Amino acid sequence: MGALKSSEKVAVVGAGTMGAGIAQLAAAAGHETMLFDTNREVVERAIDQIGNGLGKMVARGRLTDEERSATLARIHPVRELSGLAEASLVVEAIIEDLATKRSLFGQLEQICSPQAILATNTSSLSITAIAAPLRRPERLVGMHFFNPAPVMKLVEVIRGVTTSPGTVDRVYLTAKAWGKRPVLARSTPGFVVNRVARPFYAEALRALEEGAADCPTLDAIMRECGGFRMGPFELMDLIGHDVNYAVTHSIFSAFYNDPRFLPSLVQKELVDGGLLGRKSGRGFYDHGENAKKPQPSSEPTRRKPAQVVVSGPLGPAESLVPLMEKAGIRVLQESAGQGLIVLDDAVLCLTDGRSATRIAADTNTPDTLVFDLALDYEKAERIAVARADSASASALNAVVGLFQALGKSVSVIDDIPGLLVMRTVCMLANEAADAVLHQVCDPAGADTAMCNGLNYPKGPLAWADEIGPRRVLDLLENLQQAYGLDRYRPSRLLRRTVENDSSFIPAASPQ
Repeated sequence: MGALKSSEKVAVVGAGTMGAGIAQLAAAAGHETMLFDTNREVVERAIDQIGNGLGKMVARGRLTDEERSATLARIHPVRELSGLAEASLVVEAIIEDLATKRSLFGQLEQICSPQAILATNTSSLSITAIAAPLRRPERLVGMHFFNPAPVMKLVEVIRGVTTSPGTVDRVYLTAKAWGKRPVLARSTPGFVVNRVARPFYAEALRALEEGAADCPTLDAIMRECGGFRMGPFELMDLIGHDVNYAVTHSIFSAFYNDPRFLPSLVQKELVDGGLLGRKSGRGFYDHGENAKKPQPSSEPTRRKPAQVVVSGPLGPAESLVPLMEKAGIRVLQESAGQGLIVLDDAVLCLTDGRSATRIAADTNTPDTLVFDLALDYEKAERIAVARADSASASALNAVVGLFQALGKSVSVIDDIPGLLVMRTVCMLANEAADAVLHQVCDPAGADTAMCNGLNYPKGPLAWADEIGPRRVLDLLENLQQAYGLDRYRPSRLLRRTVENDSSFIPAASPQ
């Protein structure tokens, strides 16, 4: 069947920000594009908004003035729903309400040709449920764009139980022809992105609830150590807590109150108080006109150690060895060992999901400290560390001095199991693995979705391969033991990957 030809017409129902963005995409791809909304003024504003956006692209040299004019000329406001009869593809971008969407598609089925594809941009509703009242449910498919639609590369192409393979294939190829990176997904709660992303917020909220550190420090760790573009609290304030909490609550309910998706009482308190983030002027941060940006907690300068002993392989942190040598620290390496960095006053190891205090007790080494995972230890600007309750001040000073000698800011956080980046990444990978296990998507699709839908620095399954599936499994089992909660249960696919000594993403697979 192939992608839609540029000669075929596209219609968009709903002229809000998302609908306007989808209309711009279709028109830019060469389709005559009809834009409808029950509020005619909204359509006019949307076309003005598209024109302004295209004008900025011209000013930046990314588009010619002729291309801007041609794209705008292909967008046609439509006054009545019946005016969409000639569309080969209709994309709905209206409110997230099942009854409203069903009513709309029932009307469109009467208006459009039997060959027309009906697509919903829903982010959370069941494709199968939306299609249920239709006479031909096989032609309804999910086509979930991400905001802003002209910029974000990902499109989740979602098949319901009744969606025909031909419909899915055509929409997938059309999204690709529009310059997007489509991912095939099965209609389950949250699809790929909204499901797999839950731990990014949940683990940070749990760390805050436990008093690990304040929001600016936790955000800085995720940005400057984990490589994420925004910290979780910054991002929740940007999204809006009403929206973010509602998505979490919806997925929690849809999965029959599975504790993996348990909403946070801290976030609920903000929602109940109308503290929704940027849109209301205050959330985790004050967004008022004269508000000052709070700074993360960083340790004062400490003395650089002259020598360390590296006992055994450091796994994901192996790159610290040349960094220490480059900093003028003498590194003595012992091939046998458990992956420790030994200083005169401290024993340091990468977190494995146990608290530093638990490790100190298990190994009878009181001066134990743990450090967090980094996306890239050479480029990381910050490192998070935690010390056992039994660790001395001199042990802490030695470890802080070590990382500062490598050019890193150091944030000392409370001794929570798994710290922040490591437990978040492992939980993201675990949720992605579970989505693959239940045939929501394939491994490459899970990583493509998270990188292109949320700008993650690395796909969670590829990241798990780098960390090592065995290490990920051990960390989750340690978290499960530490908390006694089912939310940290490892996915069966993760266990199987470890048992087979394999990886999630074959080396040749693109993200």
